[in-house]
Amino acid sequence: MNLLVLPTTVFYLLAAYVCITGLLNKQSGANKWLWLSAGCAMLLHGIWEVEHLFLAQGQDLSLFNVAGLVSLLIALTVTALAKPFKLWFVLPVVYLFSIVSMLLAVMIPSDYIIHLELKPQVLIHISVALAAFTVLMIASLYSLQMAYLDWTLKRHKPGAIHPAMPSLMSIEKQLFTLIRVGLVLLSISLLSGFVFLTDFFAHGRGHKAIFSLIAWFIYASLLWGHHYRGWRGKLVVILTVIGSILLSLAYFGSRFVKEIILN
Repeated sequence: MNLLVLPTTVFYLLAAYVCITGLLNKQSGANKWLWLSAGCAMLLHGIWEVEHLFLAQGQDLSLFNVAGLVSLLIALTVTALAKPFKLWFVLPVVYLFSIVSMLLAVMIPSDYIIHLELKPQVLIHISVALAAFTVLMIASLYSLQMAYLDWTLKRHKPGAIHPAMPSLMSIEKQLFTLIRVGLVLLSISLLSGFVFLTDFFAHGRGHKAIFSLIAWFIYASLLWGHHYRGWRGKLVVILTVIGSILLSLAYFGSRFVKEIILN
């Protein structure tokens, strides 16, 4: 199934190229070639993920398999929201991330076999955790887009006025909507971890819970500060990015050390 990596990469690159070309020409980037190439890329990516995740001996939730699954979920979500929410500037970054995640899975193979069919409660926890991570990673991309637009507006750059770029207020509103949804999912993920996983704070895993709890506190403080203190601009971007970094460390930090460095 690694043969799928090449055509998937080509379709992702084609989609990114079409999107970038449209943006450079002061267009939205939305045309049939973008949808066709992105659709083919994500379909092949999905087939590749299924073949690598679900093996005869169990489910392989290795580091890069999960990273590839997250990149696919982000690509699907951002592509679906690109037209109504004007996410054209984010699409090329998302597609390149998908390419990198697949290439790393092929170049640095590892395995982490579990049996989710024997532990449905773990499946619930993992599913909600991945959903929370996906939503909050998209929020991080939103915050970077907001920072770029704010920077261009303050310096009167030509890129500040672009038909494919949403208004600063709409980006901010959508960003906090994503953070609210992500915080709810993260709360459910942490609660399910406390309830379903007896070794949630066990040696070697405690940092996951700690980093996740710190990230939860940051996102909750961000929502509180925005609502009651009017936090906006650079502070919002910084806290959103810090939260996403902490979640990345919680979800992938120890796995990277165990599967890649120690092996």
